[in-house]
Amino acid sequence: MSDKITVPLADPRADLASLRGDILTALARVVDSGAYILGPEVAGFERALSAQLGVTGVVGVGSGTDALVLALLALEVGPGDEVITVSHTAGPTVAAINMTGATPVLVDIEPSTYCLDPAALEAAVSPRTRAMLPVHLYGHPADLPSICEFAHGRGIAVIEDCAQAQHATISGRMVGSFGELGCFSFYPTKNLGAVGDGGAIAATGDKLVERLRRLRTYGWAKPQYAELALGRCSRLDEMQAAILNVKLGHLGEAVEQRRKIARLYNEAFADLPLTLPVEREDCRHVYHLYVVRSDRSAALDQHLGGLGIGTGRHYPFPVHVQPGLAFGARIPAPLTVTETIVGEILTLPLYPSLSSEQQARVINGVRTFFGKS
Repeated sequence: MSDKITVPLADPRADLASLRGDILTALARVVDSGAYILGPEVAGFERALSAQLGVTGVVGVGSGTDALVLALLALEVGPGDEVITVSHTAGPTVAAINMTGATPVLVDIEPSTYCLDPAALEAAVSPRTRAMLPVHLYGHPADLPSICEFAHGRGIAVIEDCAQAQHATISGRMVGSFGELGCFSFYPTKNLGAVGDGGAIAATGDKLVERLRRLRTYGWAKPQYAELALGRCSRLDEMQAAILNVKLGHLGEAVEQRRKIARLYNEAFADLPLTLPVEREDCRHVYHLYVVRSDRSAALDQHLGGLGIGTGRHYPFPVHVQPGLAFGARIPAPLTVTETIVGEILTLPLYPSLSSEQQARVINGVRTFFGKS
């Protein structure tokens, strides 16, 4: 981070500050317990998150990427299969598909939410399609009712990438509970962040839950007896689970603070030539990222940096232009919206510990760029 940046784009340490005592107590409890791998903290977190989501079960794993890979493997997706997803996403979404040997099929996004466009599915589906992997980007849910109706009517599974949308809802129902599987990341900057890597998979159906538990531990059906050939070692760490148990109880209030800041930004920027985030009437946006669009985004980025305000671009390089991710991918139709927005998007600081003074600096910085007081 540049020494000139005094309003960082994200500040997970500051977000943890109010919970520091509770977290240290939880970590001491793990140290004293002697149970360090898949112990009571992981089990308790899995139960609590499962109850919050309203799913059959949750399986904690080593990272959000591992969650995606294991979800695909649980559905027996592999070489010769196709998985439909978007090009405008973080690289791990497509990297996970590549890790299974399946072929990513990249489709365009909605210009309003930046999530997978259900209208693009008809041209993308093929006899080889085994799964659809919509991404709830920036914290806004993808159009799951439409996506699930299309997929399930054709016998295709849906895996939700919920890494950026923990606690987001559609008609009051949390994302991660619509598809067969929902994948979560607990990377430190996420809405529910650990102090290190971590991930989880929400599953509908006892068979999927049991298969995932075996896949995360070498395929073992019982200790040292490997039943599933695709098993690997990917377990949520007991200390990270202890931290997440503390933070899960405060997730609702943290999300409300994100939404409060987003409302303030929306009001402050309403008269500016910016495209602001939208929230569908039946959806709850959780603002993991606050992303605006402008044909002057590069100049705005430079202006804010000069004022000590951190910014980001999520994401400047869509998957289909990255050789390491796009190799072998199928693109059934032009990615017109994706290619239009990548040069216009800019992410502004928004997180629970962002102070009123910092919020005012961001607002003032954006408004002065456009000649507004």
